[in-house]
Amino acid sequence: MLIEKHKNELLTLLISMMNEKQNCGRILRLLILFCLYGICLPPLHAKQDIASPQQTGKTYTIKGVVLDFNNEPIIGASVFIPGTSIGVATDLDGNYVLKVPANTKNIEFSYIGYEKKVVPFNPKDLNVFRVVTMKEDSGIALEDVTIVAFAKQKKESVLGSVSTIKPAELKTTSSNLTTGFAGKLAGVVAYQRSGEPGEDNAEFFIRGVTTFGTGKADPLILIDNIELTSSDLARLNTDDIASFSILKDATATALYGARGANGVILVTTKEGTEGKMKLSFRVESSFSAPSKEVEIADPLTFMKLHNEAVRTRNPDGALPYLESAIAAREKGLNPMAYPMVDWKDMLFKDFTTNYRGNMSLSGGGRVARYYVALSYSRDNGILKQVPSNLFDNNIKLDKYTVRSNVNINLTKTTELGVRVSGTFDSYQGPIQGGSQVYSQAIKASPVLFPAMYAPDAANQYTNHPMFGNYGTSANYLNPYAEMARGYKEYENTVILAQLELKQDFSFITEGLKGRLLGNVTRTSYYDLQRSYTPFYYALDSYDKKKDEYTLSALNPDLGTDYLGYSPGSKKVGSSLYLEASLSYDRTFVEKHNVSGMLVYTVREGKSGNENTLQKSLPTRNLGLAGRFTYGFSDRYFAEFNFGYNGSERFDKSHRWGFFPSGGLGWVVSNEKFWADKPISKVVNMLKLKGSYGLVGNDNISNNDNRFFYLSEVNMNNSGRGMNFGTNFDEGYNGISISRYANPKIGWEISHKMNVGFELKLFNDLEIQAEYFKERRTNILQERADIPSLMGFQAPIRANIGEAKGQGVDISLDYSHIFNKNLWTTIRGNFTYASSEFSEYEEPDYSATPWRSKIGSKLSQTYGYIAERLFVDDEDVANSPKQQFGEYTAGDIKYKDINRDGIIDEQDIVPIGYPTTPEIIYGFGFSVGYKAFDFNCFFQGSARSSFFISPLRITPFAQPYDPDNELGGKQANNALLQVIADNHWSESNQNMYAFWPRLSDTAISNNNQSSTWWLRDGTFLRMKSAEIGYTLPKRLTSKAKLENLRIYVSGTNLFNISKFKIWDTEMGNNGLGYPVQRVFNVGIQLSL
Repeated sequence: MLIEKHKNELLTLLISMMNEKQNCGRILRLLILFCLYGICLPPLHAKQDIASPQQTGKTYTIKGVVLDFNNEPIIGASVFIPGTSIGVATDLDGNYVLKVPANTKNIEFSYIGYEKKVVPFNPKDLNVFRVVTMKEDSGIALEDVTIVAFAKQKKESVLGSVSTIKPAELKTTSSNLTTGFAGKLAGVVAYQRSGEPGEDNAEFFIRGVTTFGTGKADPLILIDNIELTSSDLARLNTDDIASFSILKDATATALYGARGANGVILVTTKEGTEGKMKLSFRVESSFSAPSKEVEIADPLTFMKLHNEAVRTRNPDGALPYLESAIAAREKGLNPMAYPMVDWKDMLFKDFTTNYRGNMSLSGGGRVARYYVALSYSRDNGILKQVPSNLFDNNIKLDKYTVRSNVNINLTKTTELGVRVSGTFDSYQGPIQGGSQVYSQAIKASPVLFPAMYAPDAANQYTNHPMFGNYGTSANYLNPYAEMARGYKEYENTVILAQLELKQDFSFITEGLKGRLLGNVTRTSYYDLQRSYTPFYYALDSYDKKKDEYTLSALNPDLGTDYLGYSPGSKKVGSSLYLEASLSYDRTFVEKHNVSGMLVYTVREGKSGNENTLQKSLPTRNLGLAGRFTYGFSDRYFAEFNFGYNGSERFDKSHRWGFFPSGGLGWVVSNEKFWADKPISKVVNMLKLKGSYGLVGNDNISNNDNRFFYLSEVNMNNSGRGMNFGTNFDEGYNGISISRYANPKIGWEISHKMNVGFELKLFNDLEIQAEYFKERRTNILQERADIPSLMGFQAPIRANIGEAKGQGVDISLDYSHIFNKNLWTTIRGNFTYASSEFSEYEEPDYSATPWRSKIGSKLSQTYGYIAERLFVDDEDVANSPKQQFGEYTAGDIKYKDINRDGIIDEQDIVPIGYPTTPEIIYGFGFSVGYKAFDFNCFFQGSARSSFFISPLRITPFAQPYDPDNELGGKQANNALLQVIADNHWSESNQNMYAFWPRLSDTAISNNNQSSTWWLRDGTFLRMKSAEIGYTLPKRLTSKAKLENLRIYVSGTNLFNISKFKIWDTEMGNNGLGYPVQRVFNVGIQLSL
């Protein structure tokens, strides 16, 4: 039977490889081997004995049918005599015929997923074997089955590193699934940098980041076996998820070959189950507000300290604000003449409301089963409505999802799965985006002009809004006008259609199954803007006695009072995925479990409206993968996996990559010496496991550089042309090279090692701990040692980089039922992942070895070591010369690392921790008493650092604007309260004050990346809490309800951190749209 299995698998392999010309020789050799197997072995049929040893004495013939609990025949069930090799498998109708020696004591019936049934053999009563009914194995619960690559495995036999979580534990008060990852999944490093609807995806990596190339570093995401994006995952409804697995090591991910180097997130959606129709609803409403806001000093403090900033740097300079102007504002005089604007208050509300709802139908009969789900969510921003606008300028994100999963039994051995899903996003919000609006509120002076002017005498009949501005050119930033002047909208659609055909080939040989899957994905996106040009006004004069003012129009010919239209980008895309697999799983003589699988995959992707030739070309990939496992007596396990993948990105000479892996496992607690000892009552399960293997990554650069084996030449470059003629008025464009061909560029390869154990104590406590190491080789990098004299026009790239990483991840789950009224669960996990450069081509740093990246962390921060602030001018004169422009007492003093008396780039060193957290952890508990339940969860992060950008928060100065968010407008940074409270001054000569000596311009010396601006990213957050009440059955049954639960919950309730200016988890994005604190109420019911 084992060889018969290999014959079928080899046949599938041969068929799947026929289209690959380069595999012809390999196919021929396999074909010869296949034929030899076929000649040497006789065929086996369902009604034949599994083995027919020499028998002596009288025999009896028993025959009958094996049925399941629904009286349906079971195909391929084993019928055998325990302790012998005599047995058969049932046929297509569940029938069997077996010859039995007279001395037989028992006949055993078994099938995967069903309880073994032992029937005593009595020659005088053979009728008991005519109809044998088997029960489902209640011992193989959902928790005992793990979703792995392309299949399911019994948890006990899994040797790879796989983390699973119940979908309900991922549920958050947000419509974004990824915001619930942090701290809940061992091995996953996740953090959220923004709370803006539509932009609030968490960044997440599996066991950190171990590559420094420009390509893909995040994990492969598969939803129902289809590769999708993190945005698609974010939109997935937790109520639609059946299983959620994280594949981390080589054994778990090797089957994905070229795509699995960064780990895999594997999600399956729910399917219908046999039974009456079940209707479920969930409706939620929530209130959200910033978890922490940046505090801005009041306008009077702004003016006084702005004067101080000028005076402390230039005692003879003209002060920006007269004392009379400050006094007028203190008295609260006319705000049109003496404005004091709280831009944040003008732009943002204290909170907003959001809504979510979903519904699902499931059920079915013996032939067909269905699961249909609909969901809708509305996420609103915290922007205020502009009264003068006829449109809503707040953020509104509507999400609609529909899903239909239908399974149909075409025959007794054939099942057809039809899955269709669609997600539809509709967004409307400010033109700049919520984060830019929030940032602009901190980039505008609060005292130059009001947000809007009330009409003066000359403008009593002016119909358009009169936005404030300054000077004569309307070139100052007015955040209110920027928010009010229009909106943008986009529509994003993702539709998937999938057919899956499963065939049970147990009529050929027990345990053999086949599967075909085809999926088509269609995506579309467009955006547009509708806006008007604001009319700007400035204060022309003000009569204090009459309290009257006149205004001057700054742009009367440019302003508009209607919405214009500006089309944006349009993208359409499609992808085709085909998969064929053949699997075999069988247990011999009750002890030897053998399984195998071969999977052939084809992928093609197309995208329209791309802006470059390379991006417009289709992407195609082929892959062949296999898994082979062996288990002995549920104690010893071995597994071999491989991925054999082809990538279009590389030259034909090494376009195909082979990525093997292997693993071993030992369930110590299943040993006889363990089971008979008292320790088995304490340690109920102990498994040791280890694996090693290779996984590839072909996505080593962005899509603009897909084909490294080809040169990219611009044949019509005007910058490389020549002119000639009498007046040089004739000319031709020239040629330039933007990429040089390198046919040797190939796969980035990950060498992964994993060892660990799984432990269960007192039947209540489960612990899983793993230690992992990874070496990433062939990382694509630009050559740094090629002299510029060689005249290359473009960088030279090669697979020369290497990195290594290591760490541990630990998970703990405790559950206990005290009595029928009281239960509790406690859970926690811990992940430590650290990676560093091991090979990196860089300049010769032998004289300054601290500048070398080799040995440093991958996302390490670099900068100067700031010792303190200068005490006085004497301190400045007696210190090493700092090469960053002028500086004086109260400015930052840096450490001279190489002691040459000069502070320059030679003194830059690694500082702080990496920007990607090295430690992520979480812990929480749930408790239930009668109809009440309560749970809470804490999330933590450690060993990470981030920079506060002094350029972005320098008060009074023109804002640093590298992304051109201001569109060239002038502005004056607001004054953060932390700067107002703690800065160096003549009266506060604190050498360790938060802010150096004030200035109304950016001081280059103080703006260097250094430890002065580096902050510890460690925090502990109460991520969620929920209390619920489930109505008793005696009440729900009267209303013909199966279940009704009411609950209230909260997210991001509080945060513990040394850093107090903004939410620590936002890192260096603290001036963006804040992460939200959410309070939620919901109701869930089932009919």
